[in-house]
Amino acid sequence: MASKFLLEIVTPDRVFFEEEVEMVIVRTNEGDQGILRDHMKMVSEVAVGRIKIKKEGQISEAAIAGGFIKVDLDKTTILTDAAEWPDEIDPKRAMAAKQRAEERLKNRRDGINVYRAEVALNKALNRIQVYESFKR
Repeated sequence: MASKFLLEIVTPDRVFFEEEVEMVIVRTNEGDQGILRDHMKMVSEVAVGRIKIKKEGQISEAAIAGGFIKVDLDKTTILTDAAEWPDEIDPKRAMAAKQRAEERLKNRRDGINVYRAEVALNKALNRIQVYESFKR
């Protein structure tokens, strides 16, 4: 049996996840990081992407909107603006957000914040990809 540790994923609106897990894989600035119990302590920025959680031998995935991760020996905490299970994602809303962001980037006008539009596009694409991988 694999050693477990406490994983907490917290958003401004809710505690998205708080359970003992065997492993979590999250994308940081240095690439994908697999975290197990007794992992080296660290704090890092988390990129927009999917998070993979291994619990009881099963892997679950969710979409996260970037944030920060703090790893201790027996507890890992992820703070993020948003986290969604695939079945919580509204694909029509995600597609509309993607189209809005693409339109903003295509028709750049004075005053448009290109960085924010690119982040919005990245978040929408991530939500669509996580949703589509779930529905297969």
